[in-house]
Amino acid sequence: MQEMTVGPKCVAYITYSIVDSAGNVVEQHDMPIGFIAGGQSGLLEKIEQALLGQPAGIQLEVSLSPEDAFGERDPGLTYTDQIDNVPPEYRRLGAEVVFSNEAGETRSFYVTHVDDTSVTVDGNHPMAGQTVTCVVNVVNVREATPQELAAGLPADGGSPLLQ
Repeated sequence: MQEMTVGPKCVAYITYSIVDSAGNVVEQHDMPIGFIAGGQSGLLEKIEQALLGQPAGIQLEVSLSPEDAFGERDPGLTYTDQIDNVPPEYRRLGAEVVFSNEAGETRSFYVTHVDDTSVTVDGNHPMAGQTVTCVVNVVNVREATPQELAAGLPADGGSPLLQ
C-alpha cells in the first residue's frame, strides 16, 4: 500500500509557525488544521504548492517574500492625527480602529504610536514588507469523502488562516 500524500483528493492536517527575519515566532498554530489542496484551502499558494506530494510526518520550511505573503507596506495606509482629534479609547498602542468607506467596506487599523501631541494608526498587516519563513508540519493525510471533495473543505474543521 502506497503512503498517502497531500493532494487534491485527500484531507491534510497541518500545524505551522510563522517566523520573522530575526528568528522570532510571530504566529503559531499547534492544533492541527485540515484542508483539501486545490479546494478552498485558505493557504497561501506557495505553501500549498510546497505541500503537494508530501506525506504525514514531514516538516517543511517555506520562505515567503512580501509578495508571497502579507504584501508590501503601503505608506498610504498610515495616518497621524492630533491627539485632541482622537477619542480617548484609541489613545493606546494596539487599539483597533475600524474605518469604512462610502461603499461600506471596512478595514481595521491599529494604533502604532502615541505621544503627547499625536496618534498614528496603520492599516498594513503587521508583517507587510517582510520576508518570513513558514514552518509547516504535516500531521496526517487521509482520503477525502465525496462530500468533502464537492465542498472543497474538510467536514471536521476549517482551513488555516494564512491569507
